[in-house]
Amino acid sequence: MRHRSLFIITTAVTAGALTLSACGSRDDSDGGSSGGGDTTVVIGLDAPLSGDLSALGQGIKNSADLAIKNANKNKEVPGVTFKLEALDDVAQAATGQQNATKFVGNDKVLGVVGPLNSSVGQSMQAVFESAGLVVVSPATTNPSLTQGQAWESGTKKRDFKTYFRTATTDAVQGPFAAQYMYNKKKLKKVYVIDDKKTYGAGLAATFTKEFKKLGGTVVGTDHINPEDKDFAAVASKVAAQKADFVYYGGEYPAGGPLASQIKNAGAKIPTVGGDALFSAEYINLAKKNAEGDLASSVGAPLETLDTAKKFIADYEAAGYKDAYEAYGGYAYDSTWAVIQAIKAVVEKNDGKLPANKEARGQVVEAMQNVSFDGVSGKVGFDEFGDTTNKQLSLYEVKNGKHVAVEVGEFKG
Repeated sequence: MRHRSLFIITTAVTAGALTLSACGSRDDSDGGSSGGGDTTVVIGLDAPLSGDLSALGQGIKNSADLAIKNANKNKEVPGVTFKLEALDDVAQAATGQQNATKFVGNDKVLGVVGPLNSSVGQSMQAVFESAGLVVVSPATTNPSLTQGQAWESGTKKRDFKTYFRTATTDAVQGPFAAQYMYNKKKLKKVYVIDDKKTYGAGLAATFTKEFKKLGGTVVGTDHINPEDKDFAAVASKVAAQKADFVYYGGEYPAGGPLASQIKNAGAKIPTVGGDALFSAEYINLAKKNAEGDLASSVGAPLETLDTAKKFIADYEAAGYKDAYEAYGGYAYDSTWAVIQAIKAVVEKNDGKLPANKEARGQVVEAMQNVSFDGVSGKVGFDEFGDTTNKQLSLYEVKNGKHVAVEVGEFKG
């Protein structure tokens, strides 16, 4: 795939001008990708590559891999070959923190893509910050990761200058769904459930605040253990409260069975949730009971974007066995952002890649000014490291598939 039509290309650096110092290693191999570089720079990838959320994690990994292959093929940074090092966090915060430490300890790593889960991202931030290593997440959406714990009160504080993301936050995702359910679906009573995790609890809270503001009524609230599979007790309570719909803050491994059991308990009402429900695996778990359920997701549907056509075609041509899923386009863009930041550092230093510590610091600085037309649309970052792309979508399960029913920006 050629990126001249997709990305803003900065002034090219000639291969002959690129000389190398301590960062990276001289290596004629390209790590399995077609590149002609003589220095290997590693981009780390952290995601759940096994376990219940592996469908999303594999889509993230494959999309990052595709970006690196294209960068090497097109010699995006002349003289540099990029290599992906993927680590499995199994959606566990402690494992993610261990992975972050491994990336920091590898001098060849100049940037990291991931993770999927906000709780995992939370555990990694201080590790990356202490080493000055940039990380760009395609999927973490809890606002506190970039805007601080007091963000909801209006006091926003960026605690980690190394943390960026291409996914918009739950500060807009939850309210976006609330407005749709209240104004478009005309449903006024909701039962709110969350899994008590960073992502789920935060998302449910932003939804609830907006729904009440609009005039909606929360007829009940509950928490579940996402490791459980029997939600009969909660399902019975939902049915007894005569809610118009359920809002669930959590992920599809528990969300699918929960929604199914609620319907089986007699509450033939839709379950609505965030981007962690936007997966074919949700439908596989809930089966016919998934019909009518809704999930919000970051960005516009990739299939509708001209900028995503090449990505979709190249992903299919690459023969990956797993779908790119909800975050594929954002993982590609996150990886490309790291590549563009490294490219800017090389150009700034007259074709020289500085020593590791200095290079990492300059990559962080360069990331703040990265701007290009990506797979998911315009890619850039605000003063908190959040994406400037605020597009959102809502999908409803119709005939066994997620179908986009609303696309736009949240109007607060």
